[in-house]
Amino acid sequence: MSDGGFILIYLVSVFIASVSQVLLKQSADKPYESKIKEYLNWRVIMAYTLFFGAALLSIVGYSRLELSLGAALESAGYIFILGMGVLILKEKLSAKKVAGVMLIVVGIVLASIFR
Repeated sequence: MSDGGFILIYLVSVFIASVSQVLLKQSADKPYESKIKEYLNWRVIMAYTLFFGAALLSIVGYSRLELSLGAALESAGYIFILGMGVLILKEKLSAKKVAGVMLIVVGIVLASIFR
């Protein structure tokens, strides 16, 4: 498999970790009858299962990627979280958030060019 394949694997792991963060946020926003139900519900269990899978995929991705490239790709999580926050959590999109994501994209592109 080429380095591009490992980059894709790593980006999928970042996306999966972002999905799990959204699940945890959704769970945190709900009221629960007890602490047990707050921590043992399907969203929390699914989120931590996804985190585990994302960690395994990250290990596979890092097996062929340079550490500096992995760190740059990890910042794609900010982009994923922003998109899911707007689409799923109905958060407002501000000019500052858009500018921040644009800077992150520029950083990812520069890191991949000069690696």
